Amino acid sequence: MKKSLVAPLLLALAGCPGPNPRGVEVPPTSGAPAALVQGQGTPVAQTKKAPSAEDAQVFLVKAEQDLLAQWIRTERAEWIKSTNITHDTTQAAAAAQEALAATITRLAQEAMRFRDTSVSADLARKFKLLRLSPPLAAPANPAGRAAVARAVVTQQAMYGKGRYCPQGKSQLRIRTKKGAKRCYDLGQLSERLGKSRNYAELEEIWRGWRQVSRPMRAHFERYVELANQGARELGFADAGALWRSRFDMNPADFEQEVDRLWLQVKPLYTQLHCYARAKLAQRYGDKKVSSTGPIPAHLLGNMWAQDWSYISDLLMPKGRRGVDLDGALKRKGVDAVKMVRYAEGFFTSLGMDKLPSSFWKRSMLTKPVGRDVVCHASAWDVDMVDDLRIKMCIKINGEDFSTIHHELGHIYYYHYYKELSPLYRDSANKGFHEGLGDTISLSVTSGYLQKVGLLASKKKVASKDAIAPLMARALEKVAFLPFGILIDKWRWDVFAGKVKSADYNKHWWKLRHHYQGIVPPTPRSAEDFDPGAKYHIAANVPYARYFLAAILQFQFHRALCKTIGHEGPLHECSIYGNKKAGARLMAMMKLGLSQPWPDALEALTGERQMDASAILGYFEPLHQWLKEQNKGRQCGWK
Repeated sequence: MKKSLVAPLLLALAGCPGPNPRGVEVPPTSGAPAALVQGQGTPVAQTKKAPSAEDAQVFLVKAEQDLLAQWIRTERAEWIKSTNITHDTTQAAAAAQEALAATITRLAQEAMRFRDTSVSADLARKFKLLRLSPPLAAPANPAGRAAVARAVVTQQAMYGKGRYCPQGKSQLRIRTKKGAKRCYDLGQLSERLGKSRNYAELEEIWRGWRQVSRPMRAHFERYVELANQGARELGFADAGALWRSRFDMNPADFEQEVDRLWLQVKPLYTQLHCYARAKLAQRYGDKKVSSTGPIPAHLLGNMWAQDWSYISDLLMPKGRRGVDLDGALKRKGVDAVKMVRYAEGFFTSLGMDKLPSSFWKRSMLTKPVGRDVVCHASAWDVDMVDDLRIKMCIKINGEDFSTIHHELGHIYYYHYYKELSPLYRDSANKGFHEGLGDTISLSVTSGYLQKVGLLASKKKVASKDAIAPLMARALEKVAFLPFGILIDKWRWDVFAGKVKSADYNKHWWKLRHHYQGIVPPTPRSAEDFDPGAKYHIAANVPYARYFLAAILQFQFHRALCKTIGHEGPLHECSIYGNKKAGARLMAMMKLGLSQPWPDALEALTGERQMDASAILGYFEPLHQWLKEQNKGRQCGWK
């Protein structure tokens, strides 16, 4: 007997009370008699024929068609806007987002007809996903939908067009064309931030980019108000609860799961932080970097202190160096297209298909001249079939080499679940999408680089000499972990009303201090809006997926290395060229979102719980080495 699984989901969609238990319409006046059948004196209930499971099936088929059409229109508008930011493209993208929100709201309301219909588990899952599908929770009324779309698109445009223009004397050492106005975009500022070791210049760069986000504050406040209204109309406590519900878990349980995983990896991060702080204190002095306190945020080589790779020259063990992939790429004369070809070759070596010809014609691989674009790397599934693209302003360096492998992970995931119903064309959860690409990046080892001719063949490096490559990866992967958790922790608190607008910045730095052990280099005020200096805040992109990806990628990697029979340290394993590993990956990708994520996790790893022990195992040699280096130091921060 089929259980009516969909009823409570659909009731929440409209925020309505439960149905009349007898399925009858209440007469307009409490004392009025029920309608009489003509010619008889027996009252009858005024009922409508209850929709059947077949009716529900027909509705969902049409709903998915409507959603797919609107998703494609929205994706095209977003692509145009992101690759050519103008007033007109921004307005067109906002209109598309508004139309998408209207389509989802209409379908949610129409779906209420099936609240009492017994349906299969498959249809019940689709109704649930329909409820959770809004990329942006928006109010049902047209004015509210337009306002929230406008708030988000405006923030995105402000971010993409953002420039820091120094006034008066400046410490910056960024070259500009003769006679050009001294204004610097995020790419220029980030590049200099990674190279400079001048404390004052780093401080100015850090402060300068955060001037761009200050004006976003009012738009963000309006966005929070409207997103919460939309989420409540869908039956959620707030927009944060809606986001957490997308993980096949109760929102509170999901937050506890994130906390559990963080506590697993926190000891490793604390040791890395302790070591980095000591090295930075040696470089800049105890007056600028406390030996027991948090680290000034501008000294870690990245605009958001989420990736410490650019200060590897200060942190690498003496006498040991990682792979010089930057130099190898330049010596080979590799260009942007060739960078992507290398990544495509990795996936085809696993038995996967070549990229469609349209990918090469329609992707944006380098920054165009003469127009504003969003350079933030992203993968696109424009028609949700095979109009696959990436958008990047590729630089010829090791960081972008790995990033491209990551982005193609998204592309191949899109490609292999394209045959599923539209509502199932997504990863098992958002962490899977991000994690799969990073899993491939973990196989970009020295052995892989030798096989593709980027490094000269040499004898296998002894495990005892693995500290340098592990440090290089930890500066990217381990350093990211606390940042990955705090972005949404901050937003969840904001959405829940725990943080008022006057305390946005104060709470932001409270969490950054608590999780990352960093502080701003200059005083910050309630007028500042430092969260908006991060793309994912400005663009309404949930971030917990990236934290989960940081955990899942190592769990995926460990399982795949076991599949291919790898022996030895986990960090030396590469699945490049192994069809057996490719078959495992494709089997998981083809499931899309059709099953709860524990089923997809089990298909790839044989496990049903996310587990951070794999990342700890991967970095175990480095972890022990860091403990030795930190002997006598007070780790942690006041």
